[in-house]
Amino acid sequence: MVRHSHETSESWKNLPWRKFQRTIFRLQIRLFKAVKAGDKRKTRSLQKLILKSKAARFLAIRQVTQLNTGKKTAGIDGKKSLNFKERFELEKNLKTNQGNWYHNRLREIPIPKKDGTYRTLKVPTIADRAWQCLIKYALEPAHEATFHARSYGFRPGRGAHDAQKQLFNLLNSSKNGINRRVIELDIEKCFDRISHTTIMDNLMAPRGLKIGIFRCLKAGIHPDFPEQGTPQGGVVSPLLANIALNGIESIHRYNKSGFGINSRTAKKNIIEPSIRYADDMVIILRPEDDAEEILGKINQFLAERGMRISEKKTKITATTDGFDFLGWNFKVQSNGKFRSIPSVDNFKKFRQKVKAIVNCSNYGSKVKAERLAPIVRGWRKYHCYCKMDGSRNSLHHIESRAIKVFNKEAKNDKNSSKKLLNKAFPAIPYSEHKFVNVTGDKSPFDGDIPYWSERNSKLYDGHTSKALKRQNHSCGICGTKIITGEKVHLHHVDGNHQNWKTKNCIAVHQTCHQYHHMKQ
Repeated sequence: MVRHSHETSESWKNLPWRKFQRTIFRLQIRLFKAVKAGDKRKTRSLQKLILKSKAARFLAIRQVTQLNTGKKTAGIDGKKSLNFKERFELEKNLKTNQGNWYHNRLREIPIPKKDGTYRTLKVPTIADRAWQCLIKYALEPAHEATFHARSYGFRPGRGAHDAQKQLFNLLNSSKNGINRRVIELDIEKCFDRISHTTIMDNLMAPRGLKIGIFRCLKAGIHPDFPEQGTPQGGVVSPLLANIALNGIESIHRYNKSGFGINSRTAKKNIIEPSIRYADDMVIILRPEDDAEEILGKINQFLAERGMRISEKKTKITATTDGFDFLGWNFKVQSNGKFRSIPSVDNFKKFRQKVKAIVNCSNYGSKVKAERLAPIVRGWRKYHCYCKMDGSRNSLHHIESRAIKVFNKEAKNDKNSSKKLLNKAFPAIPYSEHKFVNVTGDKSPFDGDIPYWSERNSKLYDGHTSKALKRQNHSCGICGTKIITGEKVHLHHVDGNHQNWKTKNCIAVHQTCHQYHHMKQ
């Protein structure tokens, strides 16, 4: 029998990952409840416990080296990946230095914007990303207990579709949306201008962790603004931005009974018609609301945090004229009905991606269909709660162009071309405004496992959705509930991906799926 050393691929695969996840999740639930109860001493104690946890260190390394979308992006040290021995060495490094971490400089990547300017993506090294992921495990549950219910960006259990549905709730015909106006708020260089003082003052963390975060912030500073900015590209950056901006959603609010807001006003009667997704925000105005006064208050709020409103991009728009938000165009029609469709810019970018693949002469129709499928499926799934009829959104013209190319390359074999077209443009059902919003200020860390496991199951459709219902929203391999933000895969028991029989399809965690196939 061959014995494996501690730093082999086999020993990495055989680590008790599900046990690690259960351990950390249990601590995060306790941390969330401690903050809700106002117990500062217990909060700090639980955060230190998470930071010192072996489970948290291994999960953080696995997240940045195996699961994250940008896992192959190199930092300033040029490393794009770590072998198994290096991962174990990084775990030892995190164990020794997590309380006194020195952050490396950041690799800067210019990203073009649609207005012709550039924003700078600042990428940390893999080791720094692992440390950021580790501290996020200790910071996120604590701040989730304080975040506003109308903040949807880069938060567990929430997403763009929640913001889309909330706009429907505020602007549909029963809410007299036809008489409303909207402030399309844009914060000028938000991530580059956030005050370090604001972040540090609002951070709930032990002293040693605060020092590490301060060093992290200083690693990505702009020379002209040494006291501002959180680097885009870091694991913890969106969380720090949410911490700094939390509370902006409550600036404009009113009592639906028509009276002023005071200490006696029932909480259920207060309306806060603002929706924020990271640094993008829309504010719904009644006819009697003073837009300039509200913008003045927002400017004051931002100025205290080192930021300001972009006068060039911030607009006040009538709902009947329509406005863009998160890739959608929202509009209240003359009959009072609320409509949302893919925005012009969003459709244009999607069309450019499709055209680049269809018109490419470097590979054939079969490869084109394989590359088109995930792009089309992703676009259609993102817009599945929109009004998607009409030739543009049904992709009629794009499909017509694709079938001509497929026919030509398949030498007019129409049956073959039709099969490739169906593969390249998978049909995704849409149901306008049918998305179910997350309830109130609920969080995955509140311990309500039945609610979150059932809700996460609804994010999937087709065979995956049916499998999750059969399995009572649990993973078919490890048996634990589907409650985290980890993706769910559909596993074919016999390995035949054309066999869609009920007994052959089980829903599993992404990592369970990966490790199952690694062992075979």
